[in-house]
Amino acid sequence: MTRRWSIAGQLFALQVLVVTLLVAGGTAAAVLLARDDARDAAADEVTAVAETVAHAPFVAEALASPDPTRRLQPYAEATRLATETDFVVVMAPDRTRYTHPNRDLIGKPFIGTIDAALAGDQIVEEYTGTLGPSVRAVVPVRGDGGAVVGLVSVGITTEAINRELLRQAPAVGTATAAALALAGVGAWLLSRRLRRQTHGLGPAEMTRMYEYYDAVLHSVREGLVVVDRGGRVALVNDEGRRLLGLPEAVADRRVEELDLPPAVGDLLASGRPAADEPLLAGHRVLVANQQVTRFEGRPLGTVLTLRDHTELRALTGELDSVRGLTEALRAQAHEAANRLHTVLTLVELGRTDDAVRLATEELALAQQLTDRVVGAVTEPALAALLLGKSSQASERGVELVVDEESRLDGEPLPTRDLLTVVGNLVDNALEAVTGTDPPRRVTVLVRGTAEQVLVRVTDTGPGVPADQVADAFRRGWSTKREGRGLGLALVGQVIQRYGGTYEVSAAPTVFTVRLPVP
Repeated sequence: MTRRWSIAGQLFALQVLVVTLLVAGGTAAAVLLARDDARDAAADEVTAVAETVAHAPFVAEALASPDPTRRLQPYAEATRLATETDFVVVMAPDRTRYTHPNRDLIGKPFIGTIDAALAGDQIVEEYTGTLGPSVRAVVPVRGDGGAVVGLVSVGITTEAINRELLRQAPAVGTATAAALALAGVGAWLLSRRLRRQTHGLGPAEMTRMYEYYDAVLHSVREGLVVVDRGGRVALVNDEGRRLLGLPEAVADRRVEELDLPPAVGDLLASGRPAADEPLLAGHRVLVANQQVTRFEGRPLGTVLTLRDHTELRALTGELDSVRGLTEALRAQAHEAANRLHTVLTLVELGRTDDAVRLATEELALAQQLTDRVVGAVTEPALAALLLGKSSQASERGVELVVDEESRLDGEPLPTRDLLTVVGNLVDNALEAVTGTDPPRRVTVLVRGTAEQVLVRVTDTGPGVPADQVADAFRRGWSTKREGRGLGLALVGQVIQRYGGTYEVSAAPTVFTVRLPVP
């Protein structure tokens, strides 16, 4: 199977190609510029030499002599060698050469342009003469009266110019190789870093991974919050935003900058591991799991998953109430069986009056409590809850009293919310008085009007410490030594949802909750 190129490999190849083309183009441009500069420099040099020779008085005098070559040839060659030019030719106005590096060409006509020089101007051109292509200058030689008595041509062959350029080639090649090497190393380092960040994945693989992961993250029914090592939110999926009430644009923001529920914000800021930890988020009960994520031993941040257990917690509370009521009924059935055996035995012994008295006393007490509760509270589920809690209290040796001023007609609030408030407050009071010195009593007052529902639970327990009164309805506070203290926090949720109020006092302990009727 052919291995696909990774993004880092493709980027490296592209960078090498681009850098190579850029360096090659730069080198070619530099060579062309150097060649032009060399030719310009050669033109300046031959012009300067030609003007120097033409303006020398010796040259004009020699041209007027009977044998100009004898006097000018040594001078021209000495000048050529001294200036490192390729030829210095002194000629007559009719092109006849008086000097030349090749003595066989002396006396023969000069090959090149001289018309402008004969008119008194100087000429600089590239021309192919007897020595090959060259850069040459032609300058007039003037006599005493200013008339042109001869011409001087000085030139450097193109081959000599190219040899000079070739001597500079190693430096240019070294610079080019250094630039390529530096660019290649930079591209390799960049591709290595990119390969490490992309884990060697190719574009198709990364596209497929993104599409699948994005689909999974948006479809899972658990809230997901990913926080990096710097405490910034890296990702929140749709369910996480719904559970926490977050807007769309939360990525790359610090946890402290988000309007998170306090319990969730504290857990994210701490970065500590958490396993199935219940958290309160507004009117929701969330179960949180948080772990530190690592890759190759290096910590990347934390991942928090959230599950909505609001409905489950409510159903669990109702189930606990039903279970408690069932256990109470089971205990009452057991007690009733014992009393029935006692009554039958008294009848068999002929003590009929004692048997009737015992049976009617127990029946009267039970009926009295039932009549009081049912008469005061017409909401059947709440009445059943209070009767069940009364049986639970009896099993614990606690007297549960329903205040005579209790009165609740109909359903001013949803039944589930009423059960949450009353059930958790009573459970908290029973826990507080269980195991304390007599008298152990819990008094419940439930009174409803058209404007509000008042729930007040009083117990004879040790009371709430003064420094904990403000925390009574926060998650984690409890009168129990063990447990998570979620019951009163659920009560606090209901209070917050309805915009109600609460009061907590000690000696005796009194929890008062007022819930406005919508």
